[in-house]
Amino acid sequence: MIIGIPKEIKDNEYRVSLPPGGARELIHHGHEVLVETGAGLGSSFTDEEYVEAGAVVLYSAEEVWARAQMVVKVKEPLPSEYGYLRDDLVLFTYLHLAASESLTRGLLDSGVTGIAYETVEDAEGRLPLLQPMSEVAGRMATQIAAQYLQRSEGGRGILMGGVPGTRPAHVVVLGAGTVGTNAAYVALGMGASVTLLDVNTERLRYVDDVLHGRLTTMYSNRSNVREALASADAVIGAVLVPGARAPLLVTKDMLGLMPRSSVIVDVAVDQGGCVETTRPTTHSNPTYFVDGVLHYGVANMPGAVPRTSSYALSNATLRYVQHIADLGADEAMARTPGLAKGLNVIHGRVVHPAVAKTFDLPLEPVH
Repeated sequence: MIIGIPKEIKDNEYRVSLPPGGARELIHHGHEVLVETGAGLGSSFTDEEYVEAGAVVLYSAEEVWARAQMVVKVKEPLPSEYGYLRDDLVLFTYLHLAASESLTRGLLDSGVTGIAYETVEDAEGRLPLLQPMSEVAGRMATQIAAQYLQRSEGGRGILMGGVPGTRPAHVVVLGAGTVGTNAAYVALGMGASVTLLDVNTERLRYVDDVLHGRLTTMYSNRSNVREALASADAVIGAVLVPGARAPLLVTKDMLGLMPRSSVIVDVAVDQGGCVETTRPTTHSNPTYFVDGVLHYGVANMPGAVPRTSSYALSNATLRYVQHIADLGADEAMARTPGLAKGLNVIHGRVVHPAVAKTFDLPLEPVH
């Protein structure tokens, strides 16, 4: 199969979907890898490294998309890329369709086979292709909160861990999944006081156990969220419903409960955000204020640490890429039900229930 690796064009997105080592593995298995020139530079991978691995470097995105049978990306296509999509192309990337009706309709109009990393499941029902970027984003979220709590950045002027004789920052984490657990882990490491909320009490018990009871866990309901917000210096949104829009846990009226110049980092922004006042921002212009609360809504947070992120992502995706390349998308999904869960759209039809429900579109069978 011919696999295309275009350069990411989202604002300040420096990741690449396939490092040179991954290209070498696919080529070893008899596949051809086309890489747009400069695709890896943001992650410090040169064109020469791809050539040494056996890949073909092309000088236009258009040629990569046109020649490839499967395009492997990091982020969803932007409107300027919709014209490259076509009925006989497999697109394998993060799609997050529930957050964008225009993207969903763009994919449907093109007829492309769109397989989303974030809804692929393993045999235990976990999300193996979402996990590595969730780990990165969770750890980054706390670092970002610490940065924006500084007065010079618009925050309250609070040091995460405080110093003897002063209280540490109070960090509220909404969601105890991979993002939330990693955010809590880093916040505790920085000396913050952490409150973690989730509707899954078994997960709360697990996190309490692995983090040795150093944080406060609370069942997530409106009353407990409101109580936690009242003393929160930083709130990290880490809620996920696979393939669907994130539930709104913090409404606009709740912002009045929060201390002035407190910080919200909504990692769920990719799926619409779990804070009503969240909107997508970019690394170039990452923050804004609503009712005196600083919001950070960058939708590609791991793009700021691209080399780490590119390796972590490829470590998870490569075996699926190779599986599709070896067998073709239809056969690969037929043999691997968890991969088939990643199929969101195909030949102009929505086949993922959460996407269909979000936009009130008909849910159609794969075949």
